[in-house]
Amino acid sequence: MAMSTLVNAGAVAYGIVLILAMFVRHPVTEAMRVDALFLPNADERTRVLNLLFGALIAGYGVYSLLS
Repeated sequence: MAMSTLVNAGAVAYGIVLILAMFVRHPVTEAMRVDALFLPNADERTRVLNLLFGALIAGYGVYSLLS
């Protein structure tokens, strides 16, 4: 298995975790939140960013795996 395949599969997994962070409050998803990393006052209103970034990262990972 090539390294690029592993990296892209990891991107898909991380994208799915980010999408789950929008809906599920669990210590694993809370630790992976993008909005909490970059915004100083992250709260419930900024959780939507996780859905957006998760869809972008997972989508790019799937696209890269299929091409």
